[in-house]
Amino acid sequence: MTVTANPSGMAGMSGTSGLNKRGTGNRTTELADTLDAVRDHLTKYIGVSNDGDLSILTLWAAHTYVCMETYSSPRLQIDSAMPGSGKTTVLEHLEKLSINPVQAASLSSPALLTRMIDKGITTILIDECDRSLAPKNPSTPELLAILNSGYKRGGTRPVLEPVQGGGWEPKLMSTYSPVAMAGNAPDLPDDTRSRCIRILLMPDLNNDIEESDWEVIEEGVKDLGERLASSMDKVRDEVRVARPPLPEGCKGRIKEKWNPLRRIAEVAGGDWPDMTDELIRRDISEIQMDREDGMQTERPTLILLRDIKEIFGDKSFLASEVLIEKLAEYNPEMWGPECRFGKAITQQRMGKMLVQGWKINSYRQTSGDRLRGYLKSSFEQPWRRMKMIDPTSTGTPPNQTGRTGQAGLTGPILCRSCRTELHPSNTDGIHPTCDEPLADLA
Repeated sequence: MTVTANPSGMAGMSGTSGLNKRGTGNRTTELADTLDAVRDHLTKYIGVSNDGDLSILTLWAAHTYVCMETYSSPRLQIDSAMPGSGKTTVLEHLEKLSINPVQAASLSSPALLTRMIDKGITTILIDECDRSLAPKNPSTPELLAILNSGYKRGGTRPVLEPVQGGGWEPKLMSTYSPVAMAGNAPDLPDDTRSRCIRILLMPDLNNDIEESDWEVIEEGVKDLGERLASSMDKVRDEVRVARPPLPEGCKGRIKEKWNPLRRIAEVAGGDWPDMTDELIRRDISEIQMDREDGMQTERPTLILLRDIKEIFGDKSFLASEVLIEKLAEYNPEMWGPECRFGKAITQQRMGKMLVQGWKINSYRQTSGDRLRGYLKSSFEQPWRRMKMIDPTSTGTPPNQTGRTGQAGLTGPILCRSCRTELHPSNTDGIHPTCDEPLADLA
């Protein structure tokens, strides 16, 4: 099958052959031409909401051949608002273009999934994931644990294997593999979605997309997949050492998702590096908008930390009973009697969340009413870490808290390094495991 280049296949992002033949430096790259051919092929058969998604599919199929040269493998979430948008079609094309593909119409056995992956790098293509990974499916938590752990190289799952003479012994099996999941608005948990690059398909109401008649096109698509495999094998070492600059804000989980694809784009050259940077910036912007629109669920411990900051204001100490009352008033949907827990937050629940989430303990006053509560200074380091206050702020000066008898002040002595409470027997002013602040060392 001969694939004809289609310059209009990438709206707003030029796909002309002249650009694509300019690789790193002045070198013509075979990989750039191959990626162009794959993208042009996908343009014929797949309808997407944004033409850039076709480039993502192309780079993702290419990365399956070199995923052992990168640290992570982004998950593809192939989504649509309605049935009949071509999700299964996408998986069928990826099956012909990716390394060692396995179509999984349903996932019923976590152990079977692990054993398939452990045989070697396998591209897992999951259809109907809105059903097979539905929250009500009893196997879903373990299946998601495998898919999440296999996002990074080195992910494993312990399984029991029979041994000669009877009995069983544990074995760690690899879970690292490329995964694409297709479904109608699947209800995936936040930690899984954060590992995904989302492809949104649109129904072909104008008949602009060619039908994938596999009796006619199968051999040609297989040839294109072999061409892609050959091109990627030739640049395997280059992908391994490539460290291209990433757009501003591409950090943490976003970097883990995009870095493997950006490295391939860098090696390919042509318009692929700039195009991929635009796709990364788009993803960063969409994540921020989703967060602002409430599409991403924040963890309760983070919400608690932020709400406490607003409640503290200029106060340096708040009693626990006062704090829970103000929390219920400030954010009743989260902490009031009508919250999802069915009752207002208690001192015990608040204390547990602060200790588990931020290692913040309550403190009993040493004078007056001897109330138990929380010092504002205990929250300042987490607030800075989460950018709720100026990261360069030094927080409450050490001379604003002290024990009774020290310049007439009350309260605990705080470590001058980590700003958490010291044991009463500590007269050094710093935990033994803490480093001296730079200002004190000067």
